[in-house]
Amino acid sequence: MSGRIRILCDNSAGPLSGTLGEHGFAALIERDGESILFDTGGGLTLLHNAQRMNVDLRAVGQVVLSHGHYDHTGGLWPLLSTCGPKRVLAHPGVFTKRYSLREGVCRPIGIPFSEDFLAGLGASFSLGDAFREIAPGIFLTGEVPRSSGFEEGDAALFCDLAGCDSDRVPDDQSLVIVTEKGLLLLLGCCHAGVINTLELARLKTGIDQVYGVVGGCHLAFCSQQQIEETVKALKIAGVKKICAGHCTGFHASARLAREFGGGFRPAHVGYTIECD
Repeated sequence: MSGRIRILCDNSAGPLSGTLGEHGFAALIERDGESILFDTGGGLTLLHNAQRMNVDLRAVGQVVLSHGHYDHTGGLWPLLSTCGPKRVLAHPGVFTKRYSLREGVCRPIGIPFSEDFLAGLGASFSLGDAFREIAPGIFLTGEVPRSSGFEEGDAALFCDLAGCDSDRVPDDQSLVIVTEKGLLLLLGCCHAGVINTLELARLKTGIDQVYGVVGGCHLAFCSQQQIEETVKALKIAGVKKICAGHCTGFHASARLAREFGGGFRPAHVGYTIECD
């Protein structure tokens, strides 16, 4: 099987002329004639960057939503309006009300559109919380058990405007791609924890080797201890390649770069990784 992952949306843009960054994430998986869009960014750069990268989003057969935050779902409106109806895979909790309480201010951060509105634009939703194969050798994790003792999650996320109902983001899910070198994990924000997700991927596929991790690791909003424990666990797991972006954070990215050396790359807009 031959294929590649191309980063279409991220906080930072790479050297590819004319591409733009925004707070958000989207990646395109192209494999054996199939095109799967994983997340859609915040809505400001998806179509623009796709055009600059000569990507025809009309060819996308499935759209996978990692979770129901605006910076991963905001591009659904322009995508559907411009590129036609799409099958959209997500967790049943993707439309939950979401808020972030930082610096004393509570802000809405949930998906900015209703299910009915998106359905009216041509979205056909396939909602599920179980591990499932969505294409040959490509799996959606579904809801990820929180089993590691050190992945505490983001304490600033809530399901109410008053900041009383803590949000563990149970709808967080990732993609698992089987390659010749081992498993390749494609993460949106990975609120469930990188190591929790890695262990679920191993368990469900029966493949122990995890070759690489691509996307947002949500380490920008956690303790230094969690960063160190995550790096340690990734090394123990034998991960060879880390392509981190979006919510990974500067300090965590620097730590990963120091530990993995040439195996680390920033997952900026325009970056491509093979997934044969």
